[in-house]
Amino acid sequence: MTKKRDASRVTPKYKLNLSTMDEKFFIEVACQQKCHGEARVCGDVFISKRVKEEGRIIAVLSDGMGHGIKANMLATLTATLVVNFTQEHKSVQKSSEIIMKTLPVDSVKNLNYATFTIVEIDEEGEVRILEYENPKTMILRGSRLHEPDWNCVVLEGEKNAGREVLTAKFKPQKEDRIVFCSDGVTQSGLGSDKYQMGWGLDNLQKFVEDSIHEEHDISAVKLSTKVVNKANQNDSFHPLDDISCGVIYFREPRKLMIFSGPPQDPAHDEMFTGLLKQFHGKKIICGATTGDMVAREWGEEITDSQEFFDPELPPVSHMKGVDLITEGILTLSKVSELLKKYNNNYHLGKGPADEIVRYLLESDEIHFLVGTNINTAHQDPTMPVELELRRTVVHRITRTLEEKYLKEVTMKFF
Repeated sequence: MTKKRDASRVTPKYKLNLSTMDEKFFIEVACQQKCHGEARVCGDVFISKRVKEEGRIIAVLSDGMGHGIKANMLATLTATLVVNFTQEHKSVQKSSEIIMKTLPVDSVKNLNYATFTIVEIDEEGEVRILEYENPKTMILRGSRLHEPDWNCVVLEGEKNAGREVLTAKFKPQKEDRIVFCSDGVTQSGLGSDKYQMGWGLDNLQKFVEDSIHEEHDISAVKLSTKVVNKANQNDSFHPLDDISCGVIYFREPRKLMIFSGPPQDPAHDEMFTGLLKQFHGKKIICGATTGDMVAREWGEEITDSQEFFDPELPPVSHMKGVDLITEGILTLSKVSELLKKYNNNYHLGKGPADEIVRYLLESDEIHFLVGTNINTAHQDPTMPVELELRRTVVHRITRTLEEKYLKEVTMKFF
């Protein structure tokens, strides 16, 4: 059941310059994992980091020997060291020697207790890959395998003499993908009738190529999920090892704008509602007053839903030209909480905050337009202590999106 709210029509007088939001290259980073058997802790560790001030992205996948807590601790140590050394611009050979000198070695097998793959993308867009004992990283150009020049670096020093690290660098093109994994993927199905020697790199490559051919714009999240699910299936849904797959996808950005709060100066209503109208991407309005203002300036009607999916929040509304309209500060506060707790095992509901989180996770560039006009309802001393000013909540959401999800976020307060 729905009902409509009327708004008087006002024709915008001018368009705004959106040159700062032009199309550009975007890099999507994702990793999916499944634990060995019934283990609760994964022995593979994936860490990704955006060095914002340098325009760099660093992604590391480390596979600890064995599985469970011990493997996780060793992989965490390895991945953390790798990220820190890479961030400090240390050379490939120097970083590798320090890392492997730091890590303990199995006294019987004379093997390091963890392997790793490093992918670094600099501000010029050049990709550098460093790999030690993990399955060979694949670069897909479209749906076809692309082979850069690989070099073998032989380490020196008493402890690491003779150990080999593979390195490569290349300039990516739009629609390129980098796929890297732990040996839980390539060795899945080991000993089965179909894969006596394990699934292997060749079968993995064909599976990835076929997946991209079937869905040319398949996201990094979806592709990594498909690989992990297939490896899990090879093991009859009882993984014989920890399974991890990371994917990096170079593509056009998916954009989202969230408009919340009227301008401090009502004379600017037309200017900022015009900015929202001209935006090329998904659009969300948070706040009833903001929604009414946009509807008035655009000459549209708002349709209110009567379906309550979240007992803590009012239902969503809809309007032509906007993908979603929700309540304001309470909804944004819950969005902030959901983003912090969300992981691969968390299932989002159908509430307004859950819907916004879905939009945020599916977007690459997120632009916040935030009005600073104070809503007197939020000055009520009986309101919850957790209720924060809109500006503070948006800053918290932005920090989580940048640090945890590597999103590109801009904020404009007015």
